Amino acid sequence: MPEPDSARIWTELSDEQQIVALMEVFGDFHDGCVREIHVSTDQYVDRELNMHFDRRTTVHMLVQRQFSDPSAIELRFEEVVALRVSPPRPNYDAVIMDAACLLRDGILYWADDGRWTPESQLEDCTWVAARRGWWRDASEWLGPDLRYRQDDA
Repeated sequence: MPEPDSARIWTELSDEQQIVALMEVFGDFHDGCVREIHVSTDQYVDRELNMHFDRRTTVHMLVQRQFSDPSAIELRFEEVVALRVSPPRPNYDAVIMDAACLLRDGILYWADDGRWTPESQLEDCTWVAARRGWWRDASEWLGPDLRYRQDDA
């Protein structure tokens, strides 16, 4: 489970009822945008140059929207099985009209287009598929600041 944070509580997305509740709370992501995506793996090279493998991938996603209560949420996907990031085309805005969030055969799917399904061939769509997922209010993260980057750039 994600690390505890006393200020912001994670809500798990493990069944249809929890997914429906998220979509209701966040208005189907209408008038939203994906602000940031952070991907991490549990693979690394240590100081002795030994490679360590653990085939787990985690995705954090910050989504902001033009409504309040909440105005932004953070999504966390663990044990990611697939991820597609599709940047906006030139002269195109990436406003989410409605998102897709569904659970099939133990896999949680989220996409920035409500028409998306695992079988669809939508090309201009960002989506993630994972075995576990959570969300939490991140309304204090509105604005242009990057939240997952720690450098001085």
